[in-house]
Amino acid sequence: MMKKIVRLTILFSLLLASIQGFTEIKIENLKCEYLKNPIGIDASNPRLIWQLQSERQGSFQKVYQIVVGTDESKVEQGKGNTWESGTVNSSSLPVVYQGSKLKPFTRYFWRVRIQDDEGIWSDWSQVAYFETGMMDQRNWKGKWITDTYDYNVKPAPYFRKEFSAGKTVQSARAYIAVAGLYELSINGLRIGDHRLDPTYTRFDRRNLYVTYDVTKKLQTGENAIGVLLGNGWYNHQSTAVWYFDKAPWRARPKFCMDLRITYNDGSVETITTGQDWKTTHSPVTFNSIYTAEHYDARLEQSGWDEPGFAGEDWKNAMNTGAPSQNITAQVLHPIRNVTEIPAKEMKKVGPQIWLFDFGRNMAGVTQMSVSGSEGTTIRLKHVEKLDADGRADMSNIDVHYRPTDDSDPFQTDIFILSGEKEDEFMPRFNYKGFQYVEVTSDKPLDLTKESLTAYFMHSDVPPVGKIHSSNNTLNKIWEASNASYLSNLFGYPSDCPQREKNGWTGDAHIAIETGLYNYDGITVYEKWLADHRDEQQPNGVLPAIIPTSGWGYHWANGPDWTSTIAIIPWNIYLFYGDSRLLEQCYDNIKRYVDYIEENYPSGITDWGLGDWVPVKSRTPKEFTSTTYYYVDVVILSKTAKILGKDADFKKYHALSEKIKNEVNKKYLNRETGMYGSGLQTELSVALYWGLVPDELKTKVAENLAKRVVADNKHIDVGLLGTKAILNALSENGYADLAYEVASQETFPSWGWWIVNGATTFYENWPLDASRDVSMNHIMFGEINAWYYKALGGIFPDEQNPGFKNIILKPKFVNGLEKFEAQYESVYGTIISSWEKTGNNTVYNVTIPDNSTATIYLTANKLEENGKNVKQNSRIELLQKEGDQFSLKLKSGNYSFKLIN
Repeated sequence: MMKKIVRLTILFSLLLASIQGFTEIKIENLKCEYLKNPIGIDASNPRLIWQLQSERQGSFQKVYQIVVGTDESKVEQGKGNTWESGTVNSSSLPVVYQGSKLKPFTRYFWRVRIQDDEGIWSDWSQVAYFETGMMDQRNWKGKWITDTYDYNVKPAPYFRKEFSAGKTVQSARAYIAVAGLYELSINGLRIGDHRLDPTYTRFDRRNLYVTYDVTKKLQTGENAIGVLLGNGWYNHQSTAVWYFDKAPWRARPKFCMDLRITYNDGSVETITTGQDWKTTHSPVTFNSIYTAEHYDARLEQSGWDEPGFAGEDWKNAMNTGAPSQNITAQVLHPIRNVTEIPAKEMKKVGPQIWLFDFGRNMAGVTQMSVSGSEGTTIRLKHVEKLDADGRADMSNIDVHYRPTDDSDPFQTDIFILSGEKEDEFMPRFNYKGFQYVEVTSDKPLDLTKESLTAYFMHSDVPPVGKIHSSNNTLNKIWEASNASYLSNLFGYPSDCPQREKNGWTGDAHIAIETGLYNYDGITVYEKWLADHRDEQQPNGVLPAIIPTSGWGYHWANGPDWTSTIAIIPWNIYLFYGDSRLLEQCYDNIKRYVDYIEENYPSGITDWGLGDWVPVKSRTPKEFTSTTYYYVDVVILSKTAKILGKDADFKKYHALSEKIKNEVNKKYLNRETGMYGSGLQTELSVALYWGLVPDELKTKVAENLAKRVVADNKHIDVGLLGTKAILNALSENGYADLAYEVASQETFPSWGWWIVNGATTFYENWPLDASRDVSMNHIMFGEINAWYYKALGGIFPDEQNPGFKNIILKPKFVNGLEKFEAQYESVYGTIISSWEKTGNNTVYNVTIPDNSTATIYLTANKLEENGKNVKQNSRIELLQKEGDQFSLKLKSGNYSFKLIN
């Protein structure tokens, strides 16, 4: 009997092992604060996320366990000395750290395991880590230093410090805070690959510091630290209409640094900035984030950042005041040289004049390698287009520049050769918008196509989305809009990378979904919304550009533009299921809404800029501004409900209803279903943003469709209208018409740009516009997000945000044979793809583990894997009315056939 029991026990164990082996669960892609193994964070309660990957379709996280501790070996054993969450019944992400108070300068290891809906436990994940930085500003030891108080001095300063490490180094971290820009080196080696650090903030209210692991860069014995400072937006020496040269914070660049060294014996030494550091001018003789950089290779000092460098003529640094009382960690995906782009063509266009064509518009820099006689002066003029003679044409991008002399030519680097070697030059503290570079030299040179290389620079946000279709113009529109989006992402979203580089709020909230469907941008947006909080006046008013030196509080900053304060946190919540940014901005949204309510008590406001750069028809500014006021109040009321602020929810919900009623009273003809004059923007904005009463949606949508047909199935909208027009059509029964509009290749359309050679989006619809003619703007970029929403049908679910539940409403439009959209959500990869076969359509769907989907399809008959769709363990048939199907899907792969 006992032997039978033993045999049965063994068989049961083998069976269980077999089941668990078959349903292997892995926990992967661990992130803290949306970064992999970040160092130097200041968050007291960091957010943790991961992805579940199971071999069993329909797998769902039921509970999780997290351990966090400072001892990696103990964490590997499932034990944490700072937090053991215990078994938590939750499937949602992110999870907020709830352990003991985090200490500064400490590495914390963590791992997680989960139990799925069938009670099967995963193995523990691999160990991940996060490392705290200063955590408290009082932990800084270094002094802020500079080289002079004269902010008119043009050469960029070098700083250096030698020190001795007498013991074996166990670990070392460099913490550096800069007002301006910098490059850091140790023992002659540049530290990190970031560009234009730290990212731009309102310098007199908040400064960022960056942390580096420099353990392997130090050596026992003598060491040297080198720092090169640039002006950036802090010391803006170029003059333009935005008055950044008159910024209230303006001063000579300065920095503070702590190099914290832990030795093998446990002792800690901190090398800090102070007046014992040495400084002198560098070969960077001028640098402007707005215009260009000048470099004289004759002034190079070999070994300046290495031990033993003489530097007899270097002087001592000067102590100076901190730029603000708010020094915080920079926790975001940094700016980098992301893509190297060789010249597509080079030709000589005149005596000692060469034109390089890189084949695409971009933001970034060029790097030159060249030999020549000493003192040879080379100018590199970066432009977007050529004139009738094939020469560099700057007329479309220098319109806002107000130079006082000819010493600072726009987007033109100046490079002087040493004559001693092959010299190399790439700007350190500047970027430009360009496709062409015209190189001129005052002495003979031998240049080849390889002499100049371009680098596409931008915030290095990971791509998370991808689309492909049977329409090649559509594919190129998607690529061009992404190129414009990235060209305008430099730690904040800007309008264009050449003539302005400003953080225009309206451009950014129009493009927010385009950004989030394609890139993991939460870290950049959280940083930028902190800039919003820095810039907001006590009465709630925000400027039109953020950050700003003060310009933009007087013009263009009504709710149609500065709704970023509400729209962007709301979209972050929808896409990530993370309410932290809404919590941080709640009071700011509230003060902003209260200001409008107080100043426009009727519920109608004309404060704003309007439907910027329309094709031809102009919608009343009052209508669009009031609509965005309504949007902000709706978001505020929903946020109040999410955060448990019931009184505020009731108050602002009532206000939203008041605004909606007032705008409909003034602009809606209920008999005809017409808004205002019946323009495309008026009708589509009302539909898209929810102003239209339910009983009139069909009539308003029909009016919109008729108007679009009357406009020859082309757009007649400006910036605000582009957000609404395609969505309003496709979400209200006119998806085929929306696709006809989106796929046009004649003026005015996105395709018109593409067939005429555009590789980025333009600022105006005509190719020969007389003003507003930047060739690299993202403001008309909503069409990109529309591909995911209408053709792919991928929407976040407001009730289960972060794509915890995915709404799928694909439109199988006439004129397009196949389409695929992929999106990497917090929980994993979503795929929505379809292909037409005769009158039928095959629709393939992938739902990631730990997610579900609600899917809406129209078909006479619906099959899944060759069988009629019916309820089973993975598919719940929610409703079937006529040819309308709605289904609830668990995770896994599905193939539906729609038979018509």
